[in-house]
Amino acid sequence: MNRRIDPARPASARSATFTAFGLASEAEPLSPGLHVVATPIGNLRDVTIRALATLAAADAVLAEDTRVTRTLLAHYGITTPLVAYHEHSTDAVRERMVARLKAGEALALVSDAGTPLVSDPGYKLVQAAIEAGITIVPVPGPSAVTTALVAAGLPTDRFFFEGFLPQKAGARRNRLEALVQMPGTLVLFESPHRLIEMLADAAAVLGADRAAAVTRELTKLYETVRRDSLGSLAERFATEGPPKGEIVVVIGPASAQAAGPEDDAALDAALRTALARHSIKDAATLVAEETGQPRRQVYARALALSREEEA
Repeated sequence: MNRRIDPARPASARSATFTAFGLASEAEPLSPGLHVVATPIGNLRDVTIRALATLAAADAVLAEDTRVTRTLLAHYGITTPLVAYHEHSTDAVRERMVARLKAGEALALVSDAGTPLVSDPGYKLVQAAIEAGITIVPVPGPSAVTTALVAAGLPTDRFFFEGFLPQKAGARRNRLEALVQMPGTLVLFESPHRLIEMLADAAAVLGADRAAAVTRELTKLYETVRRDSLGSLAERFATEGPPKGEIVVVIGPASAQAAGPEDDAALDAALRTALARHSIKDAATLVAEETGQPRRQVYARALALSREEEA
């Protein structure tokens, strides 16, 4: 339920109405503060009634892309003024927004789609507002992360949202190596033109047999979900070419089978042999290539063995 407005705050002369299910509704006044509002990721019918009421009653809507948000507002008959707020907004812009909030206004913050602050620049404004003692009001709703997760059919008891991987191949592989043993399902965003390279790297680093799903245009007319192993998905998209639309990739957790004592002993023996001739870094690289184990994991073990020898 929306909070009642502070009686000391002047009432806005603007009509705070919206239309839903063919019926016109009057939005209740909002309390001053920054209202962080989730909006549809594709299908406009996924918006909540509370989100519509908040957008209608706010003094202004701060939008990552005003063209996208204008379409949503027009669809529901909302005439609230729009203000651009995006990753290129300066400190001066944030200061102006905080000044408005301090003056007692109720501002609604939205992203292009989904829940703001998830791979979105809105967190800087939220931080500035919190530092200024402004109330933050979350208005929950759609999220591409959870939508892709439930559509993928992979374990949901524990998951890790990585966002976008680095664009350069070397940095991307290094980041994937750090995620190899992450004890949960991985959720990543990716642009269509980088999807093929990313899937190939993920298959090489995380394992070609690892279960995954590539979701595209979720909640929209051409929504598709491809479920297969990482290796098969990499081959399929390499053959078909880059897809179009918004992409979310979901990758299942690593195998629960842990290395046994014999495996650990074999790794230590190989590392000790390599360390006798090479530096820690070179020894780890050589053994990782020989065993197929993640380089970061092998390096950590090589470093531990080296310290044991020094002790």
